[in-house]
Amino acid sequence: MRFWDSSAIVPLLVLERETEQCIRALQSDKEVMVWTLSKIEVFSALCRRFREGALKEVDFESTKKRMNDFFDMAFEIISVPKVKDRALRLLQVHPLRATDAMQLASVLVATQEDTSRVPIMSFDNRLTVAARLEGFIVNPD
Repeated sequence: MRFWDSSAIVPLLVLERETEQCIRALQSDKEVMVWTLSKIEVFSALCRRFREGALKEVDFESTKKRMNDFFDMAFEIISVPKVKDRALRLLQVHPLRATDAMQLASVLVATQEDTSRVPIMSFDNRLTVAARLEGFIVNPD
């Protein structure tokens, strides 16, 4: 099982520099863990691409379906109060944005702070640095 940050989910849905790496990671381990609000972040990224013309309407609709399929197969971390508490600590010790702190906090909650239990897929620089400092393996091959 791997924890997937939004920055690693988007390349599964639209062509980006990291797409091949993300596809290989998903093919090698189809057990997926996500934060409950990740779907909103991913959908926001897809809507922005659609508004900017990078996704045509027909592609946008098929991409939304693939997004829903991905999230339907995922183990979703939904413990908002615990994640909120961890995120507040993370914001004090790492230069993270709020959404990144919640992503990292959610996987800490899900693993009961045992960072050896799951690796993280992420291409957000701040989040990957903080995750490594917390003890996670990030983007394993």
